[in-house]
Amino acid sequence: MPSCLTPLKEVIKAEAHRLGFELVGVTAPYPPPHIDFFESWLRAGRQGEMAYLATERARQRRADPRRILPECRSILVLGMRYPAAQSPARDQQSLPPAAGGPAQRSSSNQTLGRVASYAWGDDYHVVLVDRLRSLVDFIEAQVGHPIPNRWYTDIGPILERDLAQRAGLGWIGKNTCLINPRRGSYFLLAEVLLGIDLDPDPPFLPDLCGTCTRCLEACPTQCILPDRTLDARRCISYLTIELKGSISPDLRQQMGSWVFGCDVCQEVCPWNQRFATLDGDPAFAPRQDLPAPDLTRELSLTPQEFNLRFMGSPVKRAKRRGYLRNVAVALGNLGDESAVPALARALKKDPEPLVRSHSAWALGRIGVETARQALAEAARTEIDAEVLSEINAALGEK
Repeated sequence: MPSCLTPLKEVIKAEAHRLGFELVGVTAPYPPPHIDFFESWLRAGRQGEMAYLATERARQRRADPRRILPECRSILVLGMRYPAAQSPARDQQSLPPAAGGPAQRSSSNQTLGRVASYAWGDDYHVVLVDRLRSLVDFIEAQVGHPIPNRWYTDIGPILERDLAQRAGLGWIGKNTCLINPRRGSYFLLAEVLLGIDLDPDPPFLPDLCGTCTRCLEACPTQCILPDRTLDARRCISYLTIELKGSISPDLRQQMGSWVFGCDVCQEVCPWNQRFATLDGDPAFAPRQDLPAPDLTRELSLTPQEFNLRFMGSPVKRAKRRGYLRNVAVALGNLGDESAVPALARALKKDPEPLVRSHSAWALGRIGVETARQALAEAARTEIDAEVLSEINAALGEK
């Protein structure tokens, strides 16, 4: 048991810091203040294909944490830092090519993609859950008996940022991220619902975004809305991860070279430019080639090679077909002629129509004669209607 000079909450916070959680706060299990706002967002359909957000059970539990854990008396909210993206959002790889016409060709044989920095290392779902389990074990050892508990990171029916703001960790910025005034927004959030009483921390009340609108202006697809929500259906993170089918042609050009997630709205945030650091928890240290993968090589990954390359990585969530779809789009946007052979092979041989169709689009974007030849050759043998439609569109035919 903690001594009378060290309250239990402070002992728990010290252990959480030792486990790598830089942000730690406590709040009470009251309904989140923005639940009505979230319900309006769902009614507007801005969740896209993320149907799990709108199930009746999830909505009821999200509206009241005690529906998740009836014995809940306190909620511990934690944040673990991951590396800040090193490339500025104005980097040519993160901006869309000029609207209209083929992508501008690169003279430097550049075919490198971009991956959101939270996914450079190990899968946070695994990393955080192991540490949350250790933290709960520690708390139970301190009180001397088992206590009711539930923990989540990202996957639970919880408004994480609402709880984090109420626990004093920061404010919800215009880009919808939780921003800490001393450390920025490159944090992964987690929550532990506890069946014990802990004094809540004061909420973070100031809105320190002020009149700044850099994130809204920089968003390549203009998915960030003025009411501090975003239209997920246009968000590059949604398009590259959550969307399982074809990406709308009118959004592909805006995706730049992002192949998994997006960091643009965080890169331009003054609070990150001032306070975010390039390092994070060692578990999220970049794997070899992951921050900027060679896309021509990625496009040739077999299912076995994909599984091996991304074992224990968040990127595996996109699955091979989704990831290679994204890779093809990025190659089309980069516009490097050296990518034509890889795209032509994918168009001719990849077993997934989704990959073939987006490879056809990319060849059309690059637009050189060898790309058109590959498209014309594929048109003679392709039997999938959607792929054929993409080929014809890329060739300028109806």
